[in-house]
Amino acid sequence: MAQEEFQENELPLETVGRRLNRVRVAAGLSLDDVSARTKIATRHLTAIEEDRFSDLAGRTYAVGFARTFARSVGLDDADIAESVRQQLAGEEEELWPGIQSETFEPGDPARVPPARLAWFGVLGALVVLAALYLVWKTFLSPAGALPDLISEEQVEPVAAVETEQKTAQAPADASGPVVFTALEADVWVKFYDEAGEQLFQKQMAKGERYVVPADAKGPLVWTGRPDALSITISGRDVPPLGSEPVKVKDVPVSAAALLARGKPESEPPATSAEPPQ
Repeated sequence: MAQEEFQENELPLETVGRRLNRVRVAAGLSLDDVSARTKIATRHLTAIEEDRFSDLAGRTYAVGFARTFARSVGLDDADIAESVRQQLAGEEEELWPGIQSETFEPGDPARVPPARLAWFGVLGALVVLAALYLVWKTFLSPAGALPDLISEEQVEPVAAVETEQKTAQAPADASGPVVFTALEADVWVKFYDEAGEQLFQKQMAKGERYVVPADAKGPLVWTGRPDALSITISGRDVPPLGSEPVKVKDVPVSAAALLARGKPESEPPATSAEPPQ
């Protein structure tokens, strides 16, 4: 008698799969009926009823699918979900080796996007990231990365201005304001003095002007678009710093230095002047 009571106490409890199967059959529903209600594939429902949770993609889907199955046949879905968790406790690594346990559990598998849609989402995200990267490189990055985008061979050589010799040749209006105007959009330029202190740095909009401070000591310029910057001194045009989109750096831009490079366009250029590089 004692042995029979021991055996009864050792009988296994009803598993989640058996319970779902029993209630489904009692409700007169087929697996296809449940599949139509839940949008879960029949093969997954069969695996759940047979407690073959390893046939599912992971613990996340085992709990989520069982929860939806239970709801469709009138069982307490939260109770079924907890039973699945207890039934799978400590077996995740054995059932799904290499898959980390996740805390997210889909409440309604019908809302889980199919794999094909997920791949389209990934591709779409990559396209958006690539577009943002191109915008950053094209419009936002030049101010910080311009020196790396142009090889040293492209740097236009700028001869050092011998100030003492050139100052005597500067015209009377050499003290006039020096104004740079962007001829195109997004022209990156940096102005700084002989000590390296920054005076101005920006991607200038088309038509935007910058006046070099009259009290700046030995002002210099650095840009990759000398051809897109017009220069005036006291309202008079002077030759640009270059005719091509190449990097120029440490170019003196005081009125005296600019006038020493060439006469204003309103005056005939000197015969010894060299064309801009």
